[in-house]
Amino acid sequence: MKNLYQLLLLSSFVLPLSLVAEGEVGITPNKMSITVKHEGKEVEIKRNQDVGATVDEDFAMTSRPCPPFCIQPAKLAKGVDTIAELEVLDYLEKMNSGDDSVLVVDSRTAVWIAKGAIPSAKNIPWDLLNTKNEDTTTENIIKVMSKEFGVKLKKGKDAFDVDEAIVANKPQSVFDYSNAKTLVMYCNGMWCGQSPNNILSLLSFGYPAEKLKWYRGGMQNWANLGFTTTKVDKD
Repeated sequence: MKNLYQLLLLSSFVLPLSLVAEGEVGITPNKMSITVKHEGKEVEIKRNQDVGATVDEDFAMTSRPCPPFCIQPAKLAKGVDTIAELEVLDYLEKMNSGDDSVLVVDSRTAVWIAKGAIPSAKNIPWDLLNTKNEDTTTENIIKVMSKEFGVKLKKGKDAFDVDEAIVANKPQSVFDYSNAKTLVMYCNGMWCGQSPNNILSLLSFGYPAEKLKWYRGGMQNWANLGFTTTKVDKD
């Protein structure tokens, strides 16, 4: 009787039976896919079921010139978490369940977006927020920060004040981050500088580091794992 009790007690700590059938290519033993909204339509994110599939040629290159395609560090900045695919999927599920405090951001430019992206991600190209880019405007920075990221200008502040604050390295004097979203940033992978550029730009504006998450593996790892891709919604 004692041995039976011990067996039952032990079984309560055993992981649940797999929900992914043998021979299928699941995400985890208990998760086959997730469903998100992309351009108003449901998209199922799962892995390629062809066990003979190989990585897309866009991400098969091993030796891109550095610079500009230099290897990124594992830790980008203090307080910014580096995450992987399962965490990205968790954030996608939160975002698509109605949690508007989360936004998954594709930091790449149009030429890369056309090759495919993570479904339901929002495209905010790295050069849109980079103050060193001659085409970047304060008005556009304010628009992205307020419309997309939940950041507001403090009462009585305008574009002129933002210009002065950025130059003086005092962005907290003009931006209100109390309702800022948690941003999950990605680009092409460990050799890509586009999402790091976006993150560093936001940090320079005073964006809270704990609300910035970096998917370092990006599209390189996404493609290597055979995940569903689609075009990103652009305004």
